[in-house]
Amino acid sequence: MFSIKPMGSDQILDGPAGQTNPLLRRGLLLVLLLASLLLSGCYMPGSGLLGTNTKFSGPLPPDPVPKHEPLSKLGNMPSYVVFGKRYYTLKSAAGYVERGIASWYGPQFHGKSTSSGEPYNMDAMTGAHPTLPLPTYVRVTNLENGLSAVLRINDRGPFKKNRIIDLSRVAATKLGIIAKGTGLVEVRAIVPGVPDDQATAYHPIRGDIYIQVGAYGEPANAEVMRQRVGQLNQPVRIVPPAPGERPLYRVQVGPFKSVDETDIQAARIMEMGIETYIVIQ
Repeated sequence: MFSIKPMGSDQILDGPAGQTNPLLRRGLLLVLLLASLLLSGCYMPGSGLLGTNTKFSGPLPPDPVPKHEPLSKLGNMPSYVVFGKRYYTLKSAAGYVERGIASWYGPQFHGKSTSSGEPYNMDAMTGAHPTLPLPTYVRVTNLENGLSAVLRINDRGPFKKNRIIDLSRVAATKLGIIAKGTGLVEVRAIVPGVPDDQATAYHPIRGDIYIQVGAYGEPANAEVMRQRVGQLNQPVRIVPPAPGERPLYRVQVGPFKSVDETDIQAARIMEMGIETYIVIQ
């Protein structure tokens, strides 16, 4: 079993991070936003609180039973680009497990086509993921309360920075995320026919959120980055490699206790031309 991370989250960066012209970046943002509206599926759902009728009423549906299904004819391209970022879809979901921030999407997408071509039903146990094969069954566990549910991934997204999965409205309700709009979760792929050990999915956490800004093979380069992001006047740490781990020194800003504060600080870091990746403890 291994952890899949967004490309570059643990890339060795032995040198200063590349700079991006902020005026060019802002100029391209509008163009990319307009282009993204032409994409089918879940393009940038945010917290799911847009529109009306955000509350789910009635009995919660049972979790779907994972089964072998052919890959969707749509949504499984080798790679695709949204907001200037290229995503590489996985050939297999086997062994996938990741922790991060979940959001949900609801009324504004209800009935519209997902990336797989299926109509989006906000009251079905489904979700959107940027790289997992469509469809894939996953177990999502809310790391803050231990609630867990099985979802069928049939859509692409979320494309808001530092989100790893978008939940349907009913899934967000079942996991206790609907009111806040976001939550700290673990996403674990389920292979049909292989036992799904739910007990291993939840481990109590402190709820600390760190923003990783680089991973370096040389500690001196990690120190350079630590000093660079130190101008934000936020706590910064260098995490040395554990015994037997890949020899990387990870530079992380935080901890933060809320997703909102994390988003604010991540935006400040990205304005410096530095990529970010969320780490939850």
